[in-house]
Amino acid sequence: MSAVQETAPGYRPGRTLPLRVEALRQWRRRRTLVMGGVLAALPFIMIVAFAVGGGPDDGPGGGNGRITLIDTATASGANFAATCLFVSAGFLLVVPVALFCGDTVASEASWSSLRYLLASPVPRARLLWSKLVVALGFSLAAMVLLPVVALAAGTAAYGWGPLKLPTGGALAASETVPRLALAVAFIFVSQLVTAGLAFWLSTRTDAPLGAVGGAVGLTIVGNVLDAVTALGSWREFLPAHWQFAWADALQPQLEWGGMVKGTAVSVSYALVLFALAFRGFSRKDITS
Repeated sequence: MSAVQETAPGYRPGRTLPLRVEALRQWRRRRTLVMGGVLAALPFIMIVAFAVGGGPDDGPGGGNGRITLIDTATASGANFAATCLFVSAGFLLVVPVALFCGDTVASEASWSSLRYLLASPVPRARLLWSKLVVALGFSLAAMVLLPVVALAAGTAAYGWGPLKLPTGGALAASETVPRLALAVAFIFVSQLVTAGLAFWLSTRTDAPLGAVGGAVGLTIVGNVLDAVTALGSWREFLPAHWQFAWADALQPQLEWGGMVKGTAVSVSYALVLFALAFRGFSRKDITS
């Protein structure tokens, strides 16, 4: 690589594989369009389901008298958006993160185009950086798309109003959008662990499905471990333990404790996994 830098006038490693080029390449992928379509369609599917089923308010708490966020889904557009986040944060939103971060490098290897990118020449660190930034950008866009569509569709179907809380009381309509934005931001941060797993696996295998499936599988394992109450306080070191801490953003008094702890745990794991990905890829023998 040093020989190329010495003999190629105007060569700048930092200008290889620009983010806009990588973003355009990923945008044209069919899986990007399919995933966007699925997330955009979910709110409309739920509206139809509530219409056919009579709406959640017809039977709050499933007959046990306990009101949940789903029971208030049709109270307003804000409630509907919060409900969509609730039903999708545990698994559905994991899929686009694992897909965009797990497919990005492994797909190049499966197409036998990875070595040609590096021979362009694109420095390995630059290639990973461009792909990681774009993958995280698409992951964030997927998480924003769902509540934005849900808020618009919910407002059209149920009207604009305050966010009715299952615990009683309500958030003023003027506060709902900032609170929902905070919830989405935390969900994105909490999914950085899945992103790190998928990206690391993507640098270790030539099979995109293996990287995506491995990240989703390990995320599910984390959820299962968090359900094992015998682990006691050890569960607080699991990212899955804090995945629904975003609900604290939808309380009358904003609670930061759970979200701060969850952010610290998720970012710590993610940084280690990203570092492993860069370190391993820098030493990897690229044959495909």
